Amino acid sequence: MISYEKDFYSWTQEQAALLKNGRFSELDIDNLIEEVESMGRSEKRELESRLTALLLHLLKWKYQEVRRGRSWQLSIDEQRFQFCKTLNENPGLKPALDEIIKDAYKLAVIKAARETRISKAVFPEYCPWELPQLIEDEFYPD
Repeated sequence: MISYEKDFYSWTQEQAALLKNGRFSELDIDNLIEEVESMGRSEKRELESRLTALLLHLLKWKYQEVRRGRSWQLSIDEQRFQFCKTLNENPGLKPALDEIIKDAYKLAVIKAARETRISKAVFPEYCPWELPQLIEDEFYPD
């Protein structure tokens, strides 16, 4: 058996071959469980990352009106698309959206304060936008 710790890639290939051939008793179950759980966490992190980026751009759009431009609009569009795509590919994350929005917004405020040099206290304490607004193609806060 190939070592999970010493050659992860080869371990994955071996585990896949064992699964394909129905050799279940030879599987490295503990490490397979860990990897499957890790894959799920990775998808959640990806969704939160896309939402953080979207919220960051929406905050900058709202609070730095004089700097609005095509580039920011396209960044909002890109992040919105990527967020929606990730959510559509992982509908099991929908029940966690309230928590994900809360966490992503907190991080977006920190990043917005750093990038804009606007005090964190200026931004609302909680996300001012509902999910339907966030995913609406034509939504740009005024």
